[in-house]
Amino acid sequence: MPLARVPQTRSLSAVRTWIYTLAALVVLMVAVGGATRLTGSGLSITEWRPVTGAIPPLTEQAWLVEFDKYRQISQYELVNKGMTLSEFKFIYAWEWGHRQLGRLLGLVFFLPLVWFWVRGAIQGRLALTLLGIGALGGLQGAIGWIMVASGLEPGMTAVAPIKLALHLTVASIILACLVWVAAGLKDRTDAIPEVRAGYAPRILMGLILFQIALGGLVAGSKAGLTYNTWPLMDGALVPPASALFSVSPWIENLVDNVVLVQFNHRLAAYAIVAFALWHAWTLRRVAPGSEAARRASAMAGLTLAQMVLGIVTLLLVVPLWAGLAHQVFAMAVLAMAVVHARVSAA
Repeated sequence: MPLARVPQTRSLSAVRTWIYTLAALVVLMVAVGGATRLTGSGLSITEWRPVTGAIPPLTEQAWLVEFDKYRQISQYELVNKGMTLSEFKFIYAWEWGHRQLGRLLGLVFFLPLVWFWVRGAIQGRLALTLLGIGALGGLQGAIGWIMVASGLEPGMTAVAPIKLALHLTVASIILACLVWVAAGLKDRTDAIPEVRAGYAPRILMGLILFQIALGGLVAGSKAGLTYNTWPLMDGALVPPASALFSVSPWIENLVDNVVLVQFNHRLAAYAIVAFALWHAWTLRRVAPGSEAARRASAMAGLTLAQMVLGIVTLLLVVPLWAGLAHQVFAMAVLAMAVVHARVSAA
């Protein structure tokens, strides 16, 4: 390696490590967000205070004030009536922790960004790309509050499923963008030329993102708490049309009908596993022993494992550990799919 290239290579290595750190924080954010949802904690903080909200209640009087605000919303009246202050502190801690992680993520993004930019390690197209990801992160914070606000409406006991799905999908897109950029910064000057895998890796990546969005609808509508059998749903492989489209107008079934919401999630899982297996078989046949074939085989294994985990989660009626594992593992599958698509396109 020429000496003139060493500083730039080291700088890009540091930038890549920073971006992967951001990706790990996004996954942690998704995990804590999932725990917040599964413990019913998401509506415990009824205000959006991006700056002053970083400080939790520090006195008993401050806690009582926050608790009184929570007791004004429908979730308390219809679901948690009679909750004690200590029980409120538990759900408050999950939501506060989720928001704190968002603030931490913002600092870990912008402070190193300025540092690398001033030192010239980030410039041009890379700088614009990272600024775009930062803007998407800011938008995600606003989407998070819009989601919470939907659950604070009179009569609502949880956030709107479509807004929860949007919040999870945008988080997944941010993760995908970070991993895509980081994977593209690796120096492959001396690497063995990659086998061209066509559009299949990108299609697989897109399918996984779509499935995560469907999973967000399942989570938001609590569809995983119904039809806890597999492979049949209420004794049928395919539920009758009268059950799948019982809501009028029919378009609302895609969001509000737990039968169709869960069925769509199942169908997408089958499609992804089948596509991943076909993709791995194709590459192992045309390029046996190649890195691309090994990555495709790993993707097939990961998608199959995620489907099995999803089935276990359903059969157990979504215990906290299984629901979290299924959500976090989805992020791992997505990240691997992005790396595969990015490297295959290099």
